[in-house]
Amino acid sequence: MSESERAKKLPAPEIVFGLIPKGVSIDALREKCMAPIAQTDDALVIAVESRAAFPDAQILAMGIGKSAVVEIFPQAQIASLIRALYDLKSGVAEDTLNAIESIDDLSALARQEVLSDTVDAPVIKLVNGVLLEAVKERATDIHLEPFEDKLLVRYRIDGVLGDRYELTKGHQSPVTSRVKVMAGMDIAERFIPQDGRIGISMGDRAVDIRVSSLPTRHGERIVMRILDKARGLLTLEELGMRGREHEKLNSLIRAPHGMILLTGPTGSGKSTTLYAVLQALARPEVNIITVEDPVEYDVPGIGQVQVNEKAGVTFSSALRSILRQDPDIIMIGEMRDFETAHIGIQSSLTGHLVFSTLHTNDSVSAVSRLADMGIETYLIAGALLGVVAQRLVRQVCPNCKIPAAVPEILKKKYKMKKAWRGEGCEFCSFTGYKGRLGLFEQFEMTPQASDAIASGASVGKLRDIARENGMRTLAELGAERVASGDTTPEEMMRVVGEE
Repeated sequence: MSESERAKKLPAPEIVFGLIPKGVSIDALREKCMAPIAQTDDALVIAVESRAAFPDAQILAMGIGKSAVVEIFPQAQIASLIRALYDLKSGVAEDTLNAIESIDDLSALARQEVLSDTVDAPVIKLVNGVLLEAVKERATDIHLEPFEDKLLVRYRIDGVLGDRYELTKGHQSPVTSRVKVMAGMDIAERFIPQDGRIGISMGDRAVDIRVSSLPTRHGERIVMRILDKARGLLTLEELGMRGREHEKLNSLIRAPHGMILLTGPTGSGKSTTLYAVLQALARPEVNIITVEDPVEYDVPGIGQVQVNEKAGVTFSSALRSILRQDPDIIMIGEMRDFETAHIGIQSSLTGHLVFSTLHTNDSVSAVSRLADMGIETYLIAGALLGVVAQRLVRQVCPNCKIPAAVPEILKKKYKMKKAWRGEGCEFCSFTGYKGRLGLFEQFEMTPQASDAIASGASVGKLRDIARENGMRTLAELGAERVASGDTTPEEMMRVVGEE
């Protein structure tokens, strides 16, 4: 029998979980790359990657007074089984909640987890379970929201926030303290906002979590942004850009100098797109430097500067220093004020290619936003190469996709004849959606648009000029995605409206 045939007979993780001897941790099994898979009257059958592990298997079996029988399995199969065991153990179980509810002195529990990081503390199991479950379900944010009589745990999955657990008010103090300790925040200070960072691992999977606390009437509200490095950085193609949009952006970012802006609300994927652009441009002969707050992902071959306002490293101060580092391409995490925008504009006019983000509703509005910051219109006209407005819409679950009625407004406006929706299944957690894709409205600078900006034209006039030059709006792009069955009419209307 081949190894691949043997690997198919690995038992379910639920069975293996019940075979682990008391006092043996999953960490120990992972370290030795072994797992008990069956039990007889006098022996414990243990999966190992080589016979060299037999002595360790004997020690494992002796824990329950049995002898060891080993079976050889590929290392990848054993590792996959052990990851499944972690998933089983990390779930937020009822007995963990009950264990916390049965403790009268909650302040003592909070002190215990501060002084001792033992996994026996129920609050640690609870918080670990919440974090690991969120990562497993592809959540981008975890919200801990205190109310008068409860603590609500919510996950943002595919851009939509949903309730997950409703904990009693008694959970609030230990859970909040545990998160703040993990994030390196001051647990004694409850009346000022704080920021922190948590690094967790799930086997060989590294995850960074940005933590923000905000005092509210009923206690500290905590939001955790999950940065899962295992998902990796996306390329422009993987972002969901189609032929025409991809070609336009690819042409735009190859310019020798000028400024390109990405706009959209928080959570619309601007940073992800910027990283994809930088990956496309990174090569040995090009010096790329970024200023970010925070640095979310490490990009090989690129110099990344972390903003640290306490140490005096702001966007504007870092930019001044960067210009003395002989950069070819500069990425500014966000245009926050006049000084940052002005240095960015000046850099683009002196031979640098500059990328940054702005918070505006569409691409054309970026011009008026820069003008509101105090940038002269002739500088905007001379520096700006283009603006990309971005939104993320949820994709219809491919597993439960069925035809759906087309709303009358979409029939009339876009001549839409068919649409789809997700019926809801286990694959998509009964939401009808699985994953997201990007919509990219691209306002490309032309001589006509440049002249209009310099003369102080209105946003409406600029939009008309852009559409005459082939720009497709977010609503039009969304309607196209609905017609092709990638998303639903309801999702398109929720994200981009009717226009």
